[in-house]
Amino acid sequence: QQCLVYWQHPSLPWLSLFPRINAERNFSGRSSPWAHDAALQQSLMRDWSISLSSLYSLLKSGLCPYFYVCSYQLTVLFRAAGLSGSGCITALVSPTTRGLREAMKSEGIEFSLPLVEDRRKSSKQHHSEEEEDQTGSLTEDEDSLSCDGDEHKDDSFSWLKEMGIQDKIRKPDGINLQLHKDAAAVSLDHKPESVVCVEGSHTFNLINFLINCKSLVAAAGSQTGLPPTLLAPTPFRGATANVLKGSSVNVKTRAGSTYQNINSLEITGPILPSSLHAITRLLQLTQKGTFSAALYTHSPSAIMNVNTSKLQHSSGSVDPAGFGLPPASFQHLEQPSSLGKSALTHIYMRDSSYTWKS
Repeated sequence: QQCLVYWQHPSLPWLSLFPRINAERNFSGRSSPWAHDAALQQSLMRDWSISLSSLYSLLKSGLCPYFYVCSYQLTVLFRAAGLSGSGCITALVSPTTRGLREAMKSEGIEFSLPLVEDRRKSSKQHHSEEEEDQTGSLTEDEDSLSCDGDEHKDDSFSWLKEMGIQDKIRKPDGINLQLHKDAAAVSLDHKPESVVCVEGSHTFNLINFLINCKSLVAAAGSQTGLPPTLLAPTPFRGATANVLKGSSVNVKTRAGSTYQNINSLEITGPILPSSLHAITRLLQLTQKGTFSAALYTHSPSAIMNVNTSKLQHSSGSVDPAGFGLPPASFQHLEQPSSLGKSALTHIYMRDSSYTWKS
């Protein structure tokens, strides 16, 4: 039973608050007294802000390993220092839009685009500098967004001046150049490549940004006025302890001249990474080291498996006891992810040895 417990805010018994993305059907037709009550919405947001601040304080103090912020249009994963190969607090935000990234920049939040960085490095390995100048790439356009338009224009055509033919070639006007850059930035929107990584002290700025970001809460539709869902493996202020739903079935199948008992266990709900590890450890003990599991990942959260350790500092010594996790679970979580943009779909164990598919 302990493996199935998770902590959530807000918690409304008549509503399933996960998932939130593409989940309008789960909310339609349900009672939502806050939808047309501004005072109630403000009260919900006030409590939510306190809970979010509490979670970040626990994370910073080493008392919470990670937590999720799940809104109707994006998901944010905050990880404590020492997890996923990082020596500092990190946060992954996905999916993002150009407008959101620009808003984060305007608030002084520095971030990187891990998948865009990977694509740029891969492009440099396979193409010469001349080919990159001619063809360009999505990653170069994204990186150049912070550059001034006129400066970009001058740099792009400086080689014409060196050849003495700058007056014979018609240059594209600044508007066309800006449209090209804007189109490249917008093409990232809502895609896995739009995931951003925030590190260190900038994660605190991100917390303040989320608290003050009005677009984080739906202004129309069945989720109107409902704060994002906070999920964590440890208690925090204002949280409610919930339990994943589990159902078991015992069937007999013929195996030669005898019958064999097969036990099936179905678990539904927001299964957190530490919960999954605890469940598999329990099954290893109770099923004599042999079992199989099929996993159905919430697709918008699969991108959280991207490896960002190469963009971060080396991991330092961290005491796993404060996180409230078994040592084996912590050792699993502190390793950098190797799944990339994919997620686990099947886990197999035979004679206490794991294999998996993604």
